[in-house]
Amino acid sequence: MRSSIFGNFDPRQLPPGFALENGKMLRVQLPEVLAKQGSMVAFQGQMDFDYEGAGGLGKLLKKAVTGEGASLMRVRGQGVLYLADNADDIHLFYLENEGITVNGRNLLAFQPQMTWDIQRVQGAGVAAGGLFNTTVTGTGWVAVTTHGTPVLLDVARMPTFVDGQAAVCWSAGLQVGVNRTMKAGALIGRGSGEAMQLAFRGQGFVLVQASEGPPVVKASS
Repeated sequence: MRSSIFGNFDPRQLPPGFALENGKMLRVQLPEVLAKQGSMVAFQGQMDFDYEGAGGLGKLLKKAVTGEGASLMRVRGQGVLYLADNADDIHLFYLENEGITVNGRNLLAFQPQMTWDIQRVQGAGVAAGGLFNTTVTGTGWVAVTTHGTPVLLDVARMPTFVDGQAAVCWSAGLQVGVNRTMKAGALIGRGSGEAMQLAFRGQGFVLVQASEGPPVVKASS
């Protein structure tokens, strides 16, 4: 796997397709790409935009039950497509017969020859919420977004724990579970607010953004 995040990234040595127009905008050379719905900001050429279904009954049921998995569109045509998502930072990965697991809301685009599925974090049922993520495998480009400048953690160094909303993506081969740290004080309103994290072990990386997600807007009374 290659990425500017790893320092082993030279676009001139990789197949064309994805490139950063700037740190917050992705340039895609068609004929085809799968991208997050609503992420198109401009295009030059002739293109068709179509809703991309879940790709089978199994994925459709997982998506319906979990809410995970970015809502995707399939773009076909000739020309150059520009993608962005709320001016978040964009990071490119080039996979070489590998897999990467991405938080659905951070998945911006990937090439159509790659396969994807929704995976459940071991030890976390549907009731836990937010612990289902999208795994993309194969050879080709994947673009992810982060809210702010991320940090790359080497899981092989020591056991690693990350807030589920701050974990952007990670190596598909990692062992992932749930770490619960709720103490008795939380039952009387004295909790730390950090009662559960994703626990990572094995050989690989986790990319962590400087945010736990957009703020919740409370309805006015």
